[in-house]
Amino acid sequence: MLIPAAADLVAGSSDWKVFGISALCLGAAGLMVEAALAGKPPEMRARETFLLVNLAWFTFSAAGALPLYASGLNISYGDAFFEAASGLTTTGSTILSGLDRLPPGILLWRSLMQWIGGLGIVVIGIWLLPAMRVGGQQLFSIESSEKHHKPYGRVEHFVRRLLMLYLALTAACAGLYYAAGMTGFEAVNHAFTTISTGGFSTRDASMGGFDSLAIDWIAIVFMAAASLPFLFLINVTELRPNLEFQQVRWFFVIIAFLTFTIFLSVRLTSGIGDFAQFTHAAFAVVSVVSTTGYATQDYLLWGSFAASFFFLITFIGGCNGSTAGGFKIFRIVILVSFIRARLRQAVRPNRVSPAYFEGQVVQPSTIDSLLIFSILYAVTAAGFALIYAAFGLDFATSMSASVTALANVGPGIGSVIGPAGNFAGMPEVVKWLLAFEMILGRLELLGGILILTPDFWRD
Repeated sequence: MLIPAAADLVAGSSDWKVFGISALCLGAAGLMVEAALAGKPPEMRARETFLLVNLAWFTFSAAGALPLYASGLNISYGDAFFEAASGLTTTGSTILSGLDRLPPGILLWRSLMQWIGGLGIVVIGIWLLPAMRVGGQQLFSIESSEKHHKPYGRVEHFVRRLLMLYLALTAACAGLYYAAGMTGFEAVNHAFTTISTGGFSTRDASMGGFDSLAIDWIAIVFMAAASLPFLFLINVTELRPNLEFQQVRWFFVIIAFLTFTIFLSVRLTSGIGDFAQFTHAAFAVVSVVSTTGYATQDYLLWGSFAASFFFLITFIGGCNGSTAGGFKIFRIVILVSFIRARLRQAVRPNRVSPAYFEGQVVQPSTIDSLLIFSILYAVTAAGFALIYAAFGLDFATSMSASVTALANVGPGIGSVIGPAGNFAGMPEVVKWLLAFEMILGRLELLGGILILTPDFWRD
């Protein structure tokens, strides 16, 4: 919080005091906790670690909301919590407008929350969720015999390498944004929210406010890169990319197919088919699939097909071990393989037809875990949508709000929460529920539900 405080102090905004006081209060609270635990660190088994991570998302969101609530924004604490949860989970939904006129400290704090949250998401996705065997994540356990999934050396060494890569990608992205025409402040903010696939912007018009194809393509490249497994990216930086990462190949195939599909749709309906329109199509697809949520145009104006198209691809998400949210590519790959195996077995009942992922047979227990996750994902999205509808929201807004929160995408469908709208007009209770759903989505759904079950607490 001291960095936004310094930015506001330099800009002459009185909000620097809010960030400074918040930093002091939270710093003092942290020191008291450290003093209370000094000399007697608690035993941290997998269960306690998982519970701590669950509590951390809510605690950090509550803390991150403090300067937003106490600042000159004049918003309720519910709105501030929504904004903070959206930032830390890298969802990118917002209740704020007039971003172009906001003090730099507020804008920088929103971007920093997404950048910090993105790094935490990668660490959790690589280390914790596979150990908890959540929704098929056991395939990526660090005890896996697959050499291309094994981190290098000790935990501390690997986290250091991960942090260096995260910093390098952020610096490269910021430098290219600046070279393409952004101011230094805008370049840093957007680099934070691009690499984290968060999507917060310093402008109400998002990336469309820059009206630059060069900036659009820089964003496309880095949004896509941040959606790839960071273990794969580490291999690439060491000039030994491993093509056995099946979800990477599927990711690019899906992106290419979806981009050409929506581009052809726009060309057939409007007759516009130039390079600029292809850029907007590619940008929109990568933005939604990577769960970043930037916008260059309101794609809902591209026709009725576009509205249904972008609602459906909201579910997809990026690769496991990346900053992206969503259902995740690896689950789609396994489900397709499972369906093909069952179809083959239906034709030849005596033939054993297992599902495969990256050349390995997927165990039945993993398939069961994935199917349970898929069912719960759909039921959760529908259940929250029904609750939102009970508060007066129309079907499209209710359903897309639920899906975009659970998948951590950001914008929804419709005039209210679409790419050109925001969540400010939502009922207060709905915003609290959406914030909870964002965190639930970041915990891979089962991660948040497991701690509510009696079996989780039994020794």
